Amino acid sequence: MVQALPIRQTISTWVDICPLSAIAPNTGVCALVEDKQVAIFRVGQETDVFALGNYDPFSKAFVLSRGILGDRNGIPKVASPIYKQNFNLLTGECLDDETVSVPTFPVRVVEDKVQVAISEVS
Repeated sequence: MVQALPIRQTISTWVDICPLSAIAPNTGVCALVEDKQVAIFRVGQETDVFALGNYDPFSKAFVLSRGILGDRNGIPKVASPIYKQNFNLLTGECLDDETVSVPTFPVRVVEDKVQVAISEVS
């Protein structure tokens, strides 16, 4: 039996999005990274940032960046502004329906610039 090799992603490029100061604490912004809408969230006053796909699979609209940030049992989350489903900022999983998730993206802050990674499957 031949075993399939795991799909690996390598980060090829980090894309500058905006200065960290352009994202108010405990809010999100949307950025177009290549051809994807990415919701970027700043949690708290520091440099904690998370990135998810901006598309809400329940409302079928690109609105997650406008969601309400919070936590559920210590898990950082965003509540969709339309139907209020909650998505885990770490994994993209819907906390209200485990069969649904949104993509996550590598994100970091370097010299006060928020950057999102573009990855390639290898």
